[in-house]
Amino acid sequence: MRDLDYFVLFAEMRTGSNLLEANLNEFEGLSCVGEAFNPAFIGYQGNEELFGVTAAQREEDPFRLLDAIRAQDALTGFRFFNDHDPRILPTLLEDPRCAKIILIRNPLDSYVSLKIAQQTNQWKLGDVKTRRVAKVSFDPIEFEKHVAQLQKFQQHILHALQSSGQSAFYLAYEDANDIAVLNGLAKWLGVEARIERPSTKLKRQNPEPLEKKLTNIDAVRDGMARLDRFNLARSPVFEPRRGGVIWAYRACRNLPLVFAPLPGGDNSDVLAWMKAVDGDTPDGLLQDFTVESWQGWLRDNAPHLCFSVASHPLERAHEVYRRQVLHGQRENVRRFMERVHGVTLPPKSELDSYSLEDHRIGFAAFLRFVHANLHGQTSMMTLPAWAPQSDLIADITTQCPIHALLKHEELAQTLPALGTRLGADLPAFERAEQHNRLTLDSIYDEEIEALGRMAYEADYLRLGYRDWRK
Repeated sequence: MRDLDYFVLFAEMRTGSNLLEANLNEFEGLSCVGEAFNPAFIGYQGNEELFGVTAAQREEDPFRLLDAIRAQDALTGFRFFNDHDPRILPTLLEDPRCAKIILIRNPLDSYVSLKIAQQTNQWKLGDVKTRRVAKVSFDPIEFEKHVAQLQKFQQHILHALQSSGQSAFYLAYEDANDIAVLNGLAKWLGVEARIERPSTKLKRQNPEPLEKKLTNIDAVRDGMARLDRFNLARSPVFEPRRGGVIWAYRACRNLPLVFAPLPGGDNSDVLAWMKAVDGDTPDGLLQDFTVESWQGWLRDNAPHLCFSVASHPLERAHEVYRRQVLHGQRENVRRFMERVHGVTLPPKSELDSYSLEDHRIGFAAFLRFVHANLHGQTSMMTLPAWAPQSDLIADITTQCPIHALLKHEELAQTLPALGTRLGADLPAFERAEQHNRLTLDSIYDEEIEALGRMAYEADYLRLGYRDWRK
């Protein structure tokens, strides 16, 4: 009887996980079956099922697929990324009979590789004759978010392993083709087979030096400067680590006033008011803070006033649905709504013919999705865009206490009133006009309200909201 039931390869996109999987499958007695718990597919693109378990069955019960993986004769495993089914992750981390392999790569290389793959739509390379080449632009803010997401997932895994007294087998991207390391990994997994050469199925896609892959290599210096590489700005605290959202803050240049927006809502009118407060300076509001620049702003602007704006949970959910699902790129949410609720949304090019009744049905399905997602019943991560505002507010306060939590429907009175606390006369606030026929008012009824309360019960309670119509 073997000591392990299965294994998981923790990695991220563009870290070399396809190559490492191909090499693992060269060993007799080992089998790696792709991204078994990717919400968008099961195992590999185009698969309808894995070990007799369909994607719909996995969505309903992910442990059904995990049991099927455990039952295989060969020691079987799969790749798992930070955006895969979160319901299965605690079991993977807590199970001592699950071997943990952790693949890491220089985040700058993985970021650039990801940008190239997105532009060329080439995610694997089997024959160099088919290689697609592209140069991409480096975005310092986007890179900072990329690094923060990777670090958050790695810290979560590390803490779970330390807390349960387990260890993992760590590999770097450069090790994925190293025969000595690969054979050492097989030995660690308890497999007797050894290989003499790595797999030849995949080729490295972008071997050129960094300057050959970027259109703006000088911007990398700015991106690196934004990172607190050695965590020097963090004071020792004995609390769970949390990722900050300071890059999203907007601060005035001429007043000690900062706005901490909550993801999901439409803040364009608040930002327009902030610019008016600041006198519409040519450089605009201060933004894209790093840990260092944010702490510098706090020191230079004491006392300061930080405010945030909450919206009615139903109105915010409708805004997210309209902008990010109907007009945006939330393809995984669309597929969930279609598979689970039988709702097919039209492509963006056909939204002009999208009826109000179809819009009501689609929004109702989205609210059901949010309820399931917030209760850990879907294979998708909970994203800030539809996370409860009360939870997001708690996260903000770890970086800066919110001195004023305002409600969007009351901003005409409450925003100018902040001037009393700042000793300044502030301009009037004007709410942005809506030029869109797909409004919440056009589809609102008792069912929509009930579904909104079901999805966002915590926000209704903690933020003190009544029914939207009232």
